Amino acid sequence: MKFNRIQTVLACVAIIAAAILAQVLTPRELMARTAASMDLQKIIPQNFGTWTLVPSISPVTPTEPEGYVQPDRFSAKIYSQEVARGYSDGRGNIVMLLVAYGPVQNYRLKSHRPEICYTANGFRVSDKYKSQISYRDGANPIKLTRLTTQRETRLEPVSYWMRVGNDIATGPVESQIIRLKYGLRGMIPDGALVRVSTIGLSPEASFALQDKFIRDLLAAIPPEELKFFIGTPG
Repeated sequence: MKFNRIQTVLACVAIIAAAILAQVLTPRELMARTAASMDLQKIIPQNFGTWTLVPSISPVTPTEPEGYVQPDRFSAKIYSQEVARGYSDGRGNIVMLLVAYGPVQNYRLKSHRPEICYTANGFRVSDKYKSQISYRDGANPIKLTRLTTQRETRLEPVSYWMRVGNDIATGPVESQIIRLKYGLRGMIPDGALVRVSTIGLSPEASFALQDKFIRDLLAAIPPEELKFFIGTPG
């Protein structure tokens, strides 16, 4: 089948238009610049409410260096951060907290997603479902994901959420949709993962304790820094 001259011209115009459109829609504004000066080690208090730091306890973290997503030309501009701590409520209960930050939403966060992180550490992941928590009167609830992990006799229920730009995502598909939304506006979203877990309690008791911990933690974060953790829930 031979193309006539008009078809050839139209094809060339379409190719050029696609190239121009791709260039125009390429995200260029890095949202991470607004969080570049944050120091999570200082912002996240070591003691708050009835909770006190337990230095000897560390949460599960990725064990294989190759598990991390390789940085790109954007992620190299801003230092990524990670805080992993254990807290006691003074009644013998321990909650483990992990906060991981990446200047580009998928950098250094992919391996921290509990489904990946715990599986890589030999845990079996089950009972995954979406939930939400009201952390303050009058505020919109935070969407989060709950799941149960177990390795031999260690039962560790987990609650987590991911902030992508100013939005909260409960899974990788939602994260991709949010990233696309920002990309169409020429922006590259940063991201944060907030994860809490407990051991020695049933899933029901664990999630109730985790909810209390999350509320107490967010109440202790300076108001001007709260957006880093929860975005702007809608």
